[in-house]
Amino acid sequence: MLFDLGGVLVELGGVAEFGALIGVTDNEDIWSRWLNSPWVRRYERGRCTRDDFAVGMVEEHGLPLSPDEFLGRFRDWPKGLMPGAAELVHGLARDVTAGCLSNTNEMHWNEQAGHEVVRELFERPFLSHELGLVKPDRAIFDHVVETLACRPVEVLFLDDNLLNVEGALAAGLDAHRVNGVEDSRRLLAHRGLLG
Repeated sequence: MLFDLGGVLVELGGVAEFGALIGVTDNEDIWSRWLNSPWVRRYERGRCTRDDFAVGMVEEHGLPLSPDEFLGRFRDWPKGLMPGAAELVHGLARDVTAGCLSNTNEMHWNEQAGHEVVRELFERPFLSHELGLVKPDRAIFDHVVETLACRPVEVLFLDDNLLNVEGALAAGLDAHRVNGVEDSRRLLAHRGLLG
């Protein structure tokens, strides 16, 4: 059982803010621009510093902020676990291994609100900045399946982003789009995966 973090278990406040900064209101378009940004891909793969990322993002998108201002706002995008998130993960059936598969970065993983609690939730964390791989690329899903030594269809993956779900489905995972804790709880209850 693999959860995405932002938008599934962790409240993520940056999507609308990033959209406002770049003048885009459609969430799918915002996510597409974010996931396809060379600087986002670089930073979330652990291939540049946070300072380089901030400079690159300001330049790439013509943001009306200094790199330091952007970084200060970006640091606060994850708001911590959504209500009921920890209980949901702890409530998985005993024979289900809890993991996360997240496009993230060293700043958000180490400095987000409640990061200690988030880290302790998962037996199997798969983090883009540690793996050097990002969703929705096929390579990250293949890596997860190989590491878990199972068939792709044996991995249930929940993500709030359609591009990531489509990437997981293309790799053979049992992937579903969910929004938040209650949506995830309904799907898991329907599948009989809650203890």
